[in-house]
Amino acid sequence: MAISLNSLKPAKGSTHKKKRVGRGPGSGLGKTAGRGEKGQKSRSGYSRKIGFEGGQMPLHRRLPKRGFTNIFKKHYALVNLGRLDKLEGDQFNPERLAELGVVHKLRDGLKILGSGELTRKVRIEAHLFSRSALEKIQKAGGEAVVIGAAAPQE
Repeated sequence: MAISLNSLKPAKGSTHKKKRVGRGPGSGLGKTAGRGEKGQKSRSGYSRKIGFEGGQMPLHRRLPKRGFTNIFKKHYALVNLGRLDKLEGDQFNPERLAELGVVHKLRDGLKILGSGELTRKVRIEAHLFSRSALEKIQKAGGEAVVIGAAAPQE
């Protein structure tokens, strides 16, 4: 027998009839429709807040606050040298890396990390370089240009 769209059926026992509540005493779910008697949860439109514990002080309010969030923290898009080595071309900047799909969100800038090997001479423009990345770029004969900085980074 050939399978065609009009002969497709779910496996036996995998589908069930929809439970119809509040449709008379014969259904077994008439009158209160499985909600029990009275109370907030039996009313229409009821929805419980996330973390609500029946009036008891919720856990997230019982626990003390800890730590601190630095609102001035910088978030950089990170790229490893090993990834750059696999890409075509010998000049890379944030715009080019976004074109190639290596970087999706630049945020506060681009940082090049030293993971992986660099086997060729490349010119890379970025906002930050890790020390190991700088060493590997210079060792390969390439150039690391810091964007938006007055003096080159050590």
